[in-house]
Amino acid sequence: MRLYGLKNCDTCRKALKSLPDAEFVDVRAQGVPEPVLSAALEHFGKALLNTRSTTWRGLDEETRNQPVLELLQKHPTLMKRPLIEADDQMYLGWTSETRQGLGVT
Repeated sequence: MRLYGLKNCDTCRKALKSLPDAEFVDVRAQGVPEPVLSAALEHFGKALLNTRSTTWRGLDEETRNQPVLELLQKHPTLMKRPLIEADDQMYLGWTSETRQGLGVT
């Protein structure tokens, strides 16, 4: 299981605490591999983009209109977090649906 997020993100820390065996990938330091990002975008669509983030608010209109994959590659902190890969499944966010899908209470 692999968890993509930010080390200083409270939601990512909660997820990691509940998933101690997960491999943590800091998207700011390590980025997200293109195949993973493409698969996540195909699965979640524009929901993968966190338009409530500080990074998003700092972008100009021209940058915001770039293709989502391109934006996420240039600004990995724009990705909604955490993105979790487990057993050929992908989960986005630390919602009750995600916890249920991963068998975490």
